[in-house]
Amino acid sequence: MELTEARPGDCPELLVLQRCCWVEEAVLNDTLDVPALHETLEDVRDWVKTWSVWVLRHDHRLVGAVRARLDGDRWELGRLMVAPDLAGRGLGRRLLAHAEAPAPAEARRFTLFTGSRSARNIALYQRAGYRLTHAPATGGHIRGAVHLEKAVPLDKDVTLREKSGPPG
Repeated sequence: MELTEARPGDCPELLVLQRCCWVEEAVLNDTLDVPALHETLEDVRDWVKTWSVWVLRHDHRLVGAVRARLDGDRWELGRLMVAPDLAGRGLGRRLLAHAEAPAPAEARRFTLFTGSRSARNIALYQRAGYRLTHAPATGGHIRGAVHLEKAVPLDKDVTLREKSGPPG
């Protein structure tokens, strides 16, 4: 499997994968009010330009992705997605670690959110050291979303390399 920075040409596949993944989120959370389901190809193109985005390919198929950006002192992670037929194989954990690694020095905490009924997602994040917070849901998030965060390790580079192994 190859993990690389997203390119503009990845956007159509990102949109398809996103819809496949967030349909499951909508069912689990009993709502179609999931922003990722309503994004257009142009929306995806816009966030590929404004976020750091990585894609995971297996035999040329886009099977996973994640995005991150700095917002104040928060390294915000989002759109962590793995093709439903490949769930449970550690790809989400790999993408999460990869997205945490380049957090800039200004970042003091990693933040993300998921649906409150998305038990598999919540378990993944908690195993990675995230804790549930009581931050209120804000515009653009799933109704009933839970927010999670963890502190950026003081010696981030060494700690993250040890957890995720060599890059790539």
